[in-house]
Amino acid sequence: MAWYDSAVFYHIYPLGLCGCPHDNNGETGAHFDKLNEWAEHAKRIGCNAIYIGPLFESGSHGYDTTDYRLVDRRLGTNDDFKQFVKNCHANDVKVIVDGVFNHTGRDFFAFQDIKQNRENSRYKDWYCNVNFWGNNEYNDGFSYDNWGGYNLLAKLNLWNPEVKNYHLETVKFWVDEFDIDGIRLDAADVLDFGFMKELRFFCNGLKPDFWLMGEVIHGDYSRWANNDMLHSVTNYELHKGLYSGHNDHNYFEIAHTIKRLNGIVGDKKLYTFCDNHDVARIYSKLNNKAHMYNVAILVYTVPGIPSIYYGSEFGIPGNKENGSDWNLRPDLNLADFNEKDELPALYTTLGHLKQRFPELTYGDYRELYLTTGQFAFARCLDGRAVVTALNNADNGAHMEINLPIGANKAVNLLTIDQTTEVQEDTCTDDATAKAWGNARNELLDKAGQLVGASGEIRYKAEDIRKALEALETGADFGQAVWNLFGNLNDTMNNMHRVIGEFEQTMHKQERNSVAAGGDCTGGESLEIRDGKLIVDLPANKGVVVYLTNE
Repeated sequence: MAWYDSAVFYHIYPLGLCGCPHDNNGETGAHFDKLNEWAEHAKRIGCNAIYIGPLFESGSHGYDTTDYRLVDRRLGTNDDFKQFVKNCHANDVKVIVDGVFNHTGRDFFAFQDIKQNRENSRYKDWYCNVNFWGNNEYNDGFSYDNWGGYNLLAKLNLWNPEVKNYHLETVKFWVDEFDIDGIRLDAADVLDFGFMKELRFFCNGLKPDFWLMGEVIHGDYSRWANNDMLHSVTNYELHKGLYSGHNDHNYFEIAHTIKRLNGIVGDKKLYTFCDNHDVARIYSKLNNKAHMYNVAILVYTVPGIPSIYYGSEFGIPGNKENGSDWNLRPDLNLADFNEKDELPALYTTLGHLKQRFPELTYGDYRELYLTTGQFAFARCLDGRAVVTALNNADNGAHMEINLPIGANKAVNLLTIDQTTEVQEDTCTDDATAKAWGNARNELLDKAGQLVGASGEIRYKAEDIRKALEALETGADFGQAVWNLFGNLNDTMNNMHRVIGEFEQTMHKQERNSVAAGGDCTGGESLEIRDGKLIVDLPANKGVVVYLTNE
């Protein structure tokens, strides 16, 4: 099978991550040490491929290309990038780059030649609809087609054989010089289909398993992702469902999207993401930040090729500001984050699961359970299955899920050590039972403290009633308020402390539950009984379960 089928991508926008100047002033930077550091981080959290781009020389944000065969000087040199790819390959990590083939910047040599020589330029047919009777805001004395209404991005004429050959030779240069493993085609939804077919045929003979993925927003994705053109496209449709389905507590939207797309693209694997360099960060889009947990699980377990946009594994915020995307592309330092925190640790676990369990790559998708607040589905392969069960409600949920296979064993994959074999025979040994007993006692103790704290609040409610009565009888206002709030703040702080400790104990219980064997795993929240998988989930949490009948 091709490497990209089971890939987990880490998406880096290098000009932003490295804090480069927004406008290219011609000065050469040296940022590949930082990029290598983040590439190593990507490997540690379970990624085996990096999409880095835009990478080549441009005037500003990277998509106004001025030289396709020169690494943007703000980042470093061609030799720096060549070594970056070597480092990634030595670490079993693939590298793909942006191919901005729809348009160029105005400083690209062909466009500059048109400005200088006008009707006599040999490159006047390299661009679409160059009209020397027109003009534009730059007062060029001619007009031309662009991308998105921006004359900064002049649209290339991909029907011109010279332009097509130039792009194909550029791709060959990237492979020969840097040994890249694939290309993400920028603005693929407006690229000429004939060009993409030629590109696919050309790349098939260039390097084994060379991957082509296109940026496509709307439409029938199979028009681009098929055996004649691209291997994959960006799954913007599911991206929308991932946040709106949680914000609206509507898992029907997500489930419908998955089934619809499966029916459209068949066995083609879409590029699955929850945010990227063009849209707001998932943390900022979610009303309930606790839903970050379930969104991550979905990205990795639905059919597709998962991708993390740098920094989102740490839950950083980011919104567009005044029409600018730079706030989505921040300068980050890895030392400011902890890979062991709950969210990045979850991403790490999911990355390892994706690479360890072929069911998550090749397994058939089967919907098992669906309400507005709960959702379960399986990925089934060769008599085994991985089941994802999710709860987006603000309270716990009990789910009785029909088994997709004749299983007698269920293992919570989010709580086991990733080096642990899942074919163990029992989960009721003395050590496990003792651990669960200790955990239950700790939870009961915290619950008792919680009840005590809530009792204090009730007493304070009585104080509020007495203070109000005193005010009605003309008592001094200041004294009444002082009596009322004298130690209410301490009481509330105590309440919050106990709640926090209770939640920490619950989280520790989840992390330390090692599930294996028989018809049980990881404790009382998960079991197989009467042909069903019985799952009890906390609020806004999910689980990934391995089923087998071994």
